[in-house]
Order: sequence, then C-alpha cells, then structure tokens
Amino acid sequence: MTSTPSETRPFRVADLGTVAVLAWSGEAPDGSDMPYLLAYSLGDAAGGARATSAAVEALLENNGLPVGGDLVDGTARPGLPVTLLVESGTAVLNLAPLNAQCAVPDEWLAAVGERGYAYLVFTTRPWPGGEPGKPVEAAALKEFAGSDETLTAAAHVVLPARSLRG
Repeated sequence: MTSTPSETRPFRVADLGTVAVLAWSGEAPDGSDMPYLLAYSLGDAAGGARATSAAVEALLENNGLPVGGDLVDGTARPGLPVTLLVESGTAVLNLAPLNAQCAVPDEWLAAVGERGYAYLVFTTRPWPGGEPGKPVEAAALKEFAGSDETLTAAAHVVLPARSLRG
C-alpha cells in the first residue's frame, strides 16, 4: 500500500499578494449609516489568484474568522485576534501577521463614531481592478463588494473601533 504524503506549507505573508482595504458608509436596515470595510487581495502573488485566495483563507482561519460562515461579532469576543484602530482619518486593520490601513472619508468616521464599530468583509476573491491608491468608482465597488461570489468567499466581522485616545 502506498500513500501520498500531505504537505503542509507554512503561512507566508508574501502569498497574500497586495492586500487593500476600502472604507465607505451606507444606509443600514435600522436607517442610520453603517461604516463598512472591504479587504481583498489583488491576486498578484507569485502563485497567482488561486494561491492568493488560499493564503487569504488561511490568514482568516488562523485568526478565527470563518470564510462563508456566520457573522463574527467582535464586540462580544474581546479575545478576537483581529482589531480595528481608527486614528487621524485612517482605519488600521490588524490580523496577525498582517496590518493594513486605509484613509477613511468623513462620513465613515461619523458612522463609526456613532456606532462604535465597523462591518468588515474580508474576501478571498481577488479584485485586480481595485488598486490601492486609485479611486474606485461607486458602480465598480457595488458590483464587486455586492456580488454573491465576493460575499460567500468572505469572512464577515463586526469589529469594535478603538482609538489611541481611549
């Protein structure tokens, strides 16, 4: 009898490719604005989009975030190893070993200030069109972030917003 050994590859940050985060706010079912964060990779790691997707999924699972699973309520899980720091017009997302940040619009800051948290969608689906530092058209964001393919390939998390001021 022969068997094929299974190879367990260590997680490498480089396998994620370029990770980007976008912030926007929109009306929630309760009628007030919800601050959203979308995190994704461009799929530009050496192994291509498939390897990038696998690396993002491993990153999320290593941090207790199920892909395609239930909403994780970080406000009820103080030990969750995923944090959101909001300071000086910037949102900083921390998932060991990744730190990603983005500038946030004033309306997002107002919404996160009112709610005390943001809704994170971190998808394993690469988005080569969402390049960091380049403006994203509202229609393109809606098409990508709102697609079933993006949403079912993502971890969904409510993250408490922390600041350096307390």
